[in-house]
Amino acid sequence: MQSVPSPASLDSLFRPRSVAILGASDDATRISGRPVRYLIEGGFKGDIYPVNPNRETVQGLKAYKSLADCPGVPDVAIVALPLGLTEQAIRDCVDRGVKGAVIFSAGYAESGDDGLAVQDRITAIARAGGLRLLGPNCLGIFNPRIGFFGTFTQSLDREMPKPGELGIVSQSGAYGSHIAYLARRRGIGIGYWITTGNEADIDVSEAIEWMAGRDDVKVIMAYVEGVRNGPRFRAALELARRNRKPVVMMKVGRSETGAKAASSHTASLAGSDAIYDALFRQTGVYRATTTEEQIDVAYACMRGILPKSNRLGVVTLSGGAGVLICDAAERHGLDVAPMPAAAQEKLQALLPFATVVNPVDTTAQALNDMSLLARNMEVILEDGGYDALIGFFTTVPNTRTLSGPLKKAIADGCARFGDRLIVMSMIGDPEVVADYEASGFLAFEDPERAVIAIAALVGFARAFDAAPVQVGAVARAEPLPARALAEHEAKAILAKAGIPFLPERLAGSARETGDAAAALGFPVVLKIVSAAIEHKTEIGGVLLGIADRASAEAGFDELMRRARLHRPDAKVDGVLVAPMAKGGVEVIAGVTRDPVFGPAVMFGLGGVHVEVLRDVAFRLAPFDRDEALRMIGSIRGRALLDGVRGQAASDVDALADLLVALSAFAAAHPDDLETIDLNPILVRPVGEGIVALDALLVTRGT
Repeated sequence: MQSVPSPASLDSLFRPRSVAILGASDDATRISGRPVRYLIEGGFKGDIYPVNPNRETVQGLKAYKSLADCPGVPDVAIVALPLGLTEQAIRDCVDRGVKGAVIFSAGYAESGDDGLAVQDRITAIARAGGLRLLGPNCLGIFNPRIGFFGTFTQSLDREMPKPGELGIVSQSGAYGSHIAYLARRRGIGIGYWITTGNEADIDVSEAIEWMAGRDDVKVIMAYVEGVRNGPRFRAALELARRNRKPVVMMKVGRSETGAKAASSHTASLAGSDAIYDALFRQTGVYRATTTEEQIDVAYACMRGILPKSNRLGVVTLSGGAGVLICDAAERHGLDVAPMPAAAQEKLQALLPFATVVNPVDTTAQALNDMSLLARNMEVILEDGGYDALIGFFTTVPNTRTLSGPLKKAIADGCARFGDRLIVMSMIGDPEVVADYEASGFLAFEDPERAVIAIAALVGFARAFDAAPVQVGAVARAEPLPARALAEHEAKAILAKAGIPFLPERLAGSARETGDAAAALGFPVVLKIVSAAIEHKTEIGGVLLGIADRASAEAGFDELMRRARLHRPDAKVDGVLVAPMAKGGVEVIAGVTRDPVFGPAVMFGLGGVHVEVLRDVAFRLAPFDRDEALRMIGSIRGRALLDGVRGQAASDVDALADLLVALSAFAAAHPDDLETIDLNPILVRPVGEGIVALDALLVTRGT
């Protein structure tokens, strides 16, 4: 089995002391010339070795005929050569003892079987020689702190990014360049940037893992189309959460068309989108839906303040803007709680014509005496109990006469509250915005975008502060039977794992059916039992409300007749007799095996909620009780479990226990379990527990 490289082996790629450019061009506009130009203009602090057998110099630097002629062994080789010359170049790198190589050229796995064969050969050469490969089909890597720019992206043509604490990981070179450029325009300094392309060796998981372990990375932005190594991807995200590093993810491929495009673009496996959503929820990753949102959230994270609660204070010069912000806050889970009565009295005394509940509408009178605005904001933060504050000041910060006094008033009012997140919704020229940012404020033109960013930061705070997942070691259990299982067999296996079922009896004749029904107590349910008939209702294989012995015996004969009619090929074991269960809310739970991430547990409300509304949640197995409760709380129909229209509240604790047991069972059978369906599950009133009424268990290969 191939060993997994340590992320420490990426140190030489991200922080090289010397770089060789194989195929270096004297033309700084060409793909093979840009890395040389960028290294020179970026002020790379190490040695640069342009390799070109046809030139004495390249862009003013001494050129070398071959890698072997370079005076030192480079840490990194930039392979700016056509596909046909790449294999020999990788052999040369191994022979010279190079630690890492970056391959720009395309035409490998993403192009078909022939390209895949070439990619596999160069990967095998590199692994055998201890050479780490980035790419092929990538735009490379850079580290502005040391002036290392091993890339040909045209986004650096106008200016180099300033160093900072943002790490960018992207499977797409073009998108990675796009967000790096936008981050630079937003004033965000970049620490490390990497594009992984076809991921013949280094993949997005390892790159995130490396950044998650760095003290000089504060925030990670990532673009992902699909991952091959699900467990390592999950471990990298969990490491980022443990180290309190926000990960702002753009995961594409939600639609069927998008998933197909992602697969053809990077030759990667795009797992089920619902499973990715589950993973991001479990590891505290923020999944952005637009590039603008991704930049906004990363920008907000760079401030380094994560609100301790979702309580949001709002101060505005416009009542209308206050309503808009309140609407946005409700959509995104923020609490615009009213000011305490005593605080309202203080504010009313300061500004008699103001609205002081929250939002606090100071009206334009605050601009006549900026000291009132300062005191106003101080009271809101001191007495309101808000961990984040939005100030809506429209174009006032951009005016010649009011800009300075306004900023001073805001700064004075917030001076004692350095632990609070203060956000301005304002319009200003770039230098005006930069001035506010230098004073510690975040700035957004659109208040909706400000609210989304604050909500994202609240989510990160909750994820980072949550107790570590408490899951005991899950040992692999005895293999499941490698054959189709009938319902009673599935229930017997799952009951041992802690899944509660009703007392049931398997009957092989009409008389046995009558005896079983009488022993269990009427009314009962009769179900045909056959491993070959997974969906019994489709052949009329379930009879409900059997009220007496005669009906039970007749029911056996009727179910046998229906089985012979609809499935004459099926081996029938008999009829399962169970008492009728009443009272409670119907839910559904199950397990599916994702090809990338392994077993995942599904939960949702039954009936129309799962069939039409698709109101379900997923979590990767295993997980603990806290995560199970969060899973239950995440569905839109959660309120139905609290009791509506006089109904008793449901036993949610027992439901959480079932989900945990299901996740542990799934984790113990990662290789031989395909799916589980528990449908329906009856959640009874608080204290009365739950019971699964039906079970389907499918093993792999059947």
